[in-house]
Amino acid sequence: MIGKTIGELEAGDHAELTRRVETADLAGFISAVGDLNPVHSDAAYAAATPFREPIAPGIFTAGLISAVIGTRLPGPGAIYLSQTLKFSKPVKAGDTITAQVVVRDVIRERNRIRLETACRNQRGEEVLSGEAWVMPSNVHIVYAEERQAAASLARLALQPWSWAAQAMTAWATMVTSAARR
Repeated sequence: MIGKTIGELEAGDHAELTRRVETADLAGFISAVGDLNPVHSDAAYAAATPFREPIAPGIFTAGLISAVIGTRLPGPGAIYLSQTLKFSKPVKAGDTITAQVVVRDVIRERNRIRLETACRNQRGEEVLSGEAWVMPSNVHIVYAEERQAAASLARLALQPWSWAAQAMTAWATMVTSAARR
């Protein structure tokens, strides 16, 4: 990955990434941020909502936009300044989400870009839209393969903690469900 500087960006440039939303990813995210809203983690509760099953926290989906900005456009070294968000459809475990950013304005004298942001599900339905302001890095940052390999090893080393968080989330869901009965 190579971050782009303001001089390399033009209106119309775009990037995207696609990710399948896994139950374990949602459980880890919910545990990490402490969002214990039962619409996200309690299947019995969610069954009584219009969604019929747990939905992903909206900010989980918005995080995919952050991933595009930090890894693809403008890429490593970018500073995410602001984001507006409109959530138009729920995201559920098993959905495949494509997050996309499109450069709309390049303000070279301020080292800023305005991005149109959107996420779509596997059916092409928009689930999130918005606008972001980003400050690209002033210098090229090459995120070398060695760093990516090191990050993979770090994720592997942290996997047991992720499993523990998922187990705690499942336990909390069971206790919460049992307490309602």
